Order: sequence, then C-alpha cells, then structure tokens
Amino acid sequence: MIWFKNFKPGWGIVPVVIFLGVWEFIARLNLIPGEIFFPPFSEVMREFYYLLASGVLGHNFLSSLVRVLIGFVAGSFAGLLVGTAMGWKDIVNKSLSPLVSLIYPIPALGWLPLLMLWLGIGEALPIAIIFICAFFPIAYNTATGIRAVDKNYIQVAKTLGASDVKILTSIIMPLALPNIFTGLRLESGMAWRVVIAAEMVAIPSGIGALMMKAESLMRMDIIVVCLIVLAVMCFIFEKFFASLEKKLTSHWR
Repeated sequence: MIWFKNFKPGWGIVPVVIFLGVWEFIARLNLIPGEIFFPPFSEVMREFYYLLASGVLGHNFLSSLVRVLIGFVAGSFAGLLVGTAMGWKDIVNKSLSPLVSLIYPIPALGWLPLLMLWLGIGEALPIAIIFICAFFPIAYNTATGIRAVDKNYIQVAKTLGASDVKILTSIIMPLALPNIFTGLRLESGMAWRVVIAAEMVAIPSGIGALMMKAESLMRMDIIVVCLIVLAVMCFIFEKFFASLEKKLTSHWR
C-alpha cells in the first residue's frame, strides 16, 4: 500500500472540508423540511458507525467488493489478451475491430435485461455486467496503444535480431502501458458504478441493494452512507492504478 502512504491531499482537502461544513450548517438550519430528507453530515457519520458496528455495512460492502474484483480482473485480463492480439496482428485486428467497434458503445447496463434472461438473478449477473464493462474499453485501449507504437522501434529491434516475443514484451507493451492504464484506471471506477446499479435492480445483497432497502424506508442517512462508500472506493481504485502506472513508467516517460 505504498501508493496510499505517499498520498498527500494537501490543499485539495480544503474544498472537501468547506463542503462538509456548509452541508452541516444548511442541514441544521432546517431549510429543507425535516432531517429525513436532508440529514446533517454528523448524523450520516453516526449512522455509518451504527451500520459498521452492526456488520450490515461490512456484509454488503464485501459482497459488492467480491463481485467487482472477480468481474474486473476477469474482464481486464480478457481485454488485455484480445487487445494485444488486435494490436499485434493485423489479421486479428481486421477480424475483430468491426465487432468491438460495434459493441463497445453499448452501455454495460444496457445488457442487464438480456443477461437477466440468460443468467437469471444471481451472483453471475453483476459479475457478467462488470466483465463487459471492463472488457471492451480495455481491449480497445490496449489495441490502440500497441498500434500507436512507432514502427521504427520495431524495425530497429528486428534488424538487431530480436524475436517477435522479445519485441512485444520489451518494446511494444512498455510503450503501450499509458494507454492500457488509462483504460484500467477509468474502468476500475466504472466497475463500482455498474455493480451498484445492477444490485439496485436485481440483487438482494450489496451496497446497491442496501440503498434500495433504505429508499423504501426513507432512510436518507443510509443512502448517503452508501454513496460515500461508492465515492471512496472509486477514488481508491482509480488512484491505485494511477500510482501503479507512475511507478511502472516513471523511469522512462
């Protein structure tokens, strides 16, 4: 967790503190009728503690986290493999590029009704949605990054007798890393947004399901707690990949 230890919020924390202070102040003025619809930040934090102490938040968070990790890792790995093949071999690119270009613009949640019929309501559903969410952008970014590598580098390596595998692993993939990490960074946050939406619609557990239960009980404080958890996890995942990219490419970029 070196990336987290090195994280220094600096002046960036000031707007957050001001925002929370204004939130608390306005909520205490009761400009919006009743704390039910606009709870103060302190009340939200109190509910966060209760949910954490009772295990409710931990159980639902763990369910969402497992789904995100399985779906995102599987989708990213498959996207890297397909994207590498498309970027490295023209015949693969010509064969798969029209299909990827056609399916890529479809929002991941657009597949939800179809996957509900195919897979039913269960753990496979949110994982499949996250897989789709990660696969196409990462495959596209990987292929784009590989094909953008200067051909002169490849030609020089071939002249010096480097094998195709050596060229791919030592020249092409390192130079394509910025594009690859752009896809990983953006989709790591998107995976959390997608799983929350899928859980809200069809899954009885997870942060999204907890939000829907809170909505039915008009518990705005619980809904805000879930939104804060979602925001923090998106931030952590994106910062992780940004730091990993910097660590892997800082010596030559």
